[in-house]
Amino acid sequence: MIQGIAIGWLCLLAISSGNAQEAGYTETLAGTNLEIDMAAIPGGTYTPASRQAGVSPGIVRVDPFWMSSREITWGLYQAFLQRSADSEPQPGRGNEVNLEVDAVAGATIPYVDMSLGMGTGEEFPVGNVTRKAASLFCKWLSAKTGNFYRLPTEAEWEYAARAGTDTPYFFGSRPDSLGRYAWYSGNSDGTYHPVGKKQPNPWGLYDIYGNVAEWTLDRFESGAFGNAASEFEPPVAEYPGVLRGGSYRDGPEALKNAARLASNPVWKQRDPQFPRSKFWFTDAPFAGFRIVRPQNPPEASDFSRYWDTK
Repeated sequence: MIQGIAIGWLCLLAISSGNAQEAGYTETLAGTNLEIDMAAIPGGTYTPASRQAGVSPGIVRVDPFWMSSREITWGLYQAFLQRSADSEPQPGRGNEVNLEVDAVAGATIPYVDMSLGMGTGEEFPVGNVTRKAASLFCKWLSAKTGNFYRLPTEAEWEYAARAGTDTPYFFGSRPDSLGRYAWYSGNSDGTYHPVGKKQPNPWGLYDIYGNVAEWTLDRFESGAFGNAASEFEPPVAEYPGVLRGGSYRDGPEALKNAARLASNPVWKQRDPQFPRSKFWFTDAPFAGFRIVRPQNPPEASDFSRYWDTK
């Protein structure tokens, strides 16, 4: 009970210090039994603590947004790949995105088991996906629902993971409690697990540490993000991109709020295609993602900056 009160108090402090926010909600995909729970993340500021000396900006400003409470699963991603429900009318379709679903290009169907034997059941987090594929999923979901979805920026991801705290983990400075919140090298048995089985952070985000590492929009070579989450610059090259949160294969250090993982061409090392796939890795089942929806979406003319990564 004391822990519950403490978590609730943290949430209250974070919300009161930020901008007014909407409540969380559930996005239902018409024609399927699939849903995406979106947690409300209040706007505010924080001071990042990058483990790379000299690259942290000062105070970072973040506008309010919603973030999927769980990592995107194979069940959701298969709906995007198969496109069998695209023609189903979407009740209550949002008014932010005026784009027909059939105008969104599809990703290739995988030719081998991209889970590398770990499983592609509906509740497992999708892995082995490139940043381009993850962004294309966001574009498809936006067209289907009418709400603008994208990957988080690095600043947004870290702000949401911290959940109003200023310690290396949202639960404190030491990794002793990590097993309550994350699947990592100490308890994963070398595999990812169904999403949402561990305790969430104070803002309702499950598996924000571990399970699969999560794509952000930023390019790693920029060294650091800007002083506002809105200061995102589209990637100019496929590598290296930034993933956050660590994965089932990583130790506690890689799961800290400030830890960054750079994508690497070796993740496609066994891809027999030429040219190699734009949508799939063959050696990175730990690379997944979750999505965000800004409370104040950009102008429609700017959507492609977030979806059409080169």
